[in-house]
Amino acid sequence: MEVILLERIEKLGQMGDVVNVKPGFARNFLLPQKKALRASRDNLAYFEKQRGQLEAVNLKRRDEAQAVADKMAGLSVLMVRQAGESGQLYGSVSGKDVGDAIKASGFTVERRQVNLDQPIKTLGSYAVRVSLHPEVSLIVTVNVARSQEEAERAAAAAAAAIAAEAEVEAEVEAEEAPAEEAAAEDAVEDETAE
Repeated sequence: MEVILLERIEKLGQMGDVVNVKPGFARNFLLPQKKALRASRDNLAYFEKQRGQLEAVNLKRRDEAQAVADKMAGLSVLMVRQAGESGQLYGSVSGKDVGDAIKASGFTVERRQVNLDQPIKTLGSYAVRVSLHPEVSLIVTVNVARSQEEAERAAAAAAAAIAAEAEVEAEVEAEEAPAEEAAAEDAVEDETAE
């Protein structure tokens, strides 16, 4: 079934594209959500007439989503769950749970905006993508721990590991810089000798 997209849809197309999709996807998702119109001459004419207004509305929604994303940047949420000795959770953390934790942090996010490919089933820290708009998404850190204290210890250990890694990179760059300068000087001397 051919449809005209009324907004950008990830892995499908941009606003105004005429794409061929499976009939069920169009009937059950795109058309009821007002994300697309059936591709017909009348609807193409209607879309072209309304295109400026649709783009203005889309731009406004994208700017609002970008403002929220800027406020949410670096957000980290804690999920306290029971787990066994091996770190395996009793149950799992789903996209709904992550959405509820983000809401508890003071941001309005729907469950379908949380892109969690598979449920989280072990303790640890995870990067979860949140799509506020088809063109605006950000990464939220989800820390799953047995208790608040365990989460703080894990965060401190992760920060220390990142600091140590940055220090090692700085040392490597400091060692490589003189070697590169010497090689550049040798190349210049070889060119002048010729």
